[in-house]
Amino acid sequence: MLDVILITGVLSATMRLATPLVYGTIGETFSERAGVLNLGIEGMMLMGASTGFLVGYTSGNLWLGVFAAAMIGVLLGLIMAFLTVSIGAQQHVAGLGLTIACSGFSFYLYRVTIENVGGVQPHVEPFATIPIPYLSQIPIIGEVLFDQHALAYLGLILVPLSAFILFRTRFGLALRAVGENPSAAATAGIDVFKMRYLCLCIAGALSAIGGAWLSLAQSGMFLPGLTQGRGWVCIALVVFANWSPFRVLGGAILFGGIDAVQLSLQSVGWQIPYQLFLMLPYVLTIAALIAVSRRARAPAALLSAYKRED
Repeated sequence: MLDVILITGVLSATMRLATPLVYGTIGETFSERAGVLNLGIEGMMLMGASTGFLVGYTSGNLWLGVFAAAMIGVLLGLIMAFLTVSIGAQQHVAGLGLTIACSGFSFYLYRVTIENVGGVQPHVEPFATIPIPYLSQIPIIGEVLFDQHALAYLGLILVPLSAFILFRTRFGLALRAVGENPSAAATAGIDVFKMRYLCLCIAGALSAIGGAWLSLAQSGMFLPGLTQGRGWVCIALVVFANWSPFRVLGGAILFGGIDAVQLSLQSVGWQIPYQLFLMLPYVLTIAALIAVSRRARAPAALLSAYKRED
């Protein structure tokens, strides 16, 4: 019985830990499919976590916090698009600069908005889980899949929806054409600038929602470095998934599962330095990435700036 409880707990934690990765990685998939490497995703997630918490804390409405996070993500996507699409700045430099700026500004915004009272860390009551009637009563599977937060359910719906958009719609065909050969796409009447702007806005919104999950559903508070490098993991998972939404879900569950296992091992009192546990998900993710990267095929125009005169 104890083993069943432990397994169920680990699997439930896996789904919770995978949720922000699903949002961030799906967003990055849209961006890279359009030919733009968005290294600003870590900063976007931090700004989403900070903005979502501040709005949720001050208004008392967590969904308003999620919406505000999405809007700040769209704004950051527009900034990234202006730098990389309109100006033609190097995508590496623009993304890293955005992440560095957002990492500092997210905490600055928090500090000037909220003051700790008596050393007590401000917090909100996180999103409650929503058990689906009857399905949540199924042993093990019910608690793992059908007793989650609303944002977790939306993340699962996002996966097939994104796959449908990318591979079964004219918009998805145009998007992939822009990522493979923007000059040919422009010749066919596709507005490359508009498409890349739109995809970066989608990436920003989804990444910020993933960050808001961390502060509004997982922890109920905001701290510096709350994302713990998950934005960088999302970039790796895009390659691991070979730019496919369904494989994104698999990669997110893999990372979330490893993270859940290391948390479980810490809780049972293994006499190993906790730093080794913390690094375990990242080490194994790197190993998995190395194993599949040789077979991965990136969009041909990824990292390539496009000018109308081309």
